[in-house]
Amino acid sequence: MSYETIRTEQDGNVLKITLNRPERLNACPPQMADEIFAALRDLGDARAVLITGEGRAFCSGADLAANAEGGASIEGGARSYTALQKHYNPMIQMLANVPVPVVAAVGGPAAGVGCSIALAADFVLAGKKGYFLQAFVNIGLVPDGGSSWMLPRLIGLAQATRMMMLGERIHGEEAERLGLIYKCVEDDALMAEAEALAHKLADGPTIALGQMKQTLRAGLESDFANTLRAEAEGQRVAGNSKDARIGAIAFLKKTKAEFTGS
Repeated sequence: MSYETIRTEQDGNVLKITLNRPERLNACPPQMADEIFAALRDLGDARAVLITGEGRAFCSGADLAANAEGGASIEGGARSYTALQKHYNPMIQMLANVPVPVVAAVGGPAAGVGCSIALAADFVLAGKKGYFLQAFVNIGLVPDGGSSWMLPRLIGLAQATRMMMLGERIHGEEAERLGLIYKCVEDDALMAEAEALAHKLADGPTIALGQMKQTLRAGLESDFANTLRAEAEGQRVAGNSKDARIGAIAFLKKTKAEFTGS
């Protein structure tokens, strides 16, 4: 499928999505949100996703000026509400719920909804020059893209409040220290490490990994008893997979399991 604001390519079982508006620091208009959604919906045989940005930024935030529905006749608040409900929120939910692991590689700014896009991934790697910014307070707006849900769960209420109300940049090394992201690496090693991780995940037991995503998020929203039930359901689904049989045989034979994703 051809896209205008992103670039997609498949390397083995990894689908790579590159936000591709470098002249705008990959600012995300509604069209880009829709294209990310479409790329994730049509995974084909991909067993992992790697998302990154072209040029100096991961994503500098939303770009409502581009392709604004209704144009100047709609006030800013109403336009933002409509864009979130119709474009950005479905894209963030798709990133969080797509049934394969997602890796985000953040070089440069991940600001506004760009921060949310990155943090919706299962693994976030950042270069030392990469940073995460809740810029909304600087323009009199409130955080969106799910950041009000993600941030306190990742780094606690105090640090989430700091990011949201003070609008401070959290650079890669501090982001790792706070538990905001998986790992900070040298800038020139970022893409190699992100690609290696994506391929490692793509070689894993895809059905089991997808069930892990569901039970992890269920555990954030539910009590202990319901999480136990969710794990049992996940075990039922994963246990019926071909990969579970492959893994059991490899364990008994003391060999490396070669998972197929089925």
